Amino acid sequence: MSDQLLHFADELMSSWWIYLALWGFAALDGFFPAIPSETLVVTAGVFAAANGEPNLYAVIVVAAIGAFVGDHVSYALGRGAGGRLLDRMKAGSKRHAAVLWARRALAERGGLVLVVARYVPGGRTAVTLTMGSVRYPLRKFSAYAGLAAASWGLYCTLVGYIGGKAFEDNPLKGVILGIGLALTVTVIVEVVRHRLRKRKPQAQVEPQLVEAGER
Repeated sequence: MSDQLLHFADELMSSWWIYLALWGFAALDGFFPAIPSETLVVTAGVFAAANGEPNLYAVIVVAAIGAFVGDHVSYALGRGAGGRLLDRMKAGSKRHAAVLWARRALAERGGLVLVVARYVPGGRTAVTLTMGSVRYPLRKFSAYAGLAAASWGLYCTLVGYIGGKAFEDNPLKGVILGIGLALTVTVIVEVVRHRLRKRKPQAQVEPQLVEAGER
């Protein structure tokens, strides 16, 4: 079974279709977080290290471009719907909690929160939708989205590359290691964010959102 899976993965990773898949998954993940774009990029990085295909640099660039496009689609959805799309989210749900976090973080840190949100589960979509809904300037949004997308594409690919180099003779083990490393980073970010949030008193920051967007 594992040999068949490895053979299928080899064929997929050596095909030009992998670049289209990387772009599509990264773009869809911007407004539909259920898409496992990070897993695909990590896997591509593993095979780039183990077999030389797909091309390492192309994986980074294509994944980053897809993420950049996806962020702008999410931003446009938020801008078109205003606050209605966010306000309809069920109170107490994970998505609602992510939106509240995005609003607080945007008011406190401005556009830089988009870079941090890349490593927070559900944070990316919540932040891009929120930035669109509060009319955050598109030019500034694009600059931060470009920085976030480039760092994400580089990070995911290199994490996979490390796993691939560690298990060049067995890419499947490399994929497991790469995904494990990515999950570890996500857990660390979540733990740090949770502790920082507990230290700060809860405050109402919605009135500051428009000001944050204008800075």
